[in-house]
Amino acid sequence: MEIILVNKDKNSMEVELPGTNETVLSPLVEALLDDPKVEFATSLKGHPLLERPTLYVRVTSGKPQTAFKRAATKVSNQYKDALEEIERLVPAEK
Repeated sequence: MEIILVNKDKNSMEVELPGTNETVLSPLVEALLDDPKVEFATSLKGHPLLERPTLYVRVTSGKPQTAFKRAATKVSNQYKDALEEIERLVPAEK
């Protein structure tokens, strides 16, 4: 996944995530909002042909990029756990 840093300061950052959609953005924003160090997080979709999906995060403490990494790790682990459960329930075909 491509991530383009648009803007960053001490407490906030804005990144573009070309080629993504709500399937990626919603879980990331939800994970960010669950983080007690995150004050605000949102995603902006804009026009699908003219604008890249954008994620914005502002933290109360720590670095915004660290919060983004924590959220991405949390979402990744959730999907990994789901995949393991699916593989347990539905054995691979031979």
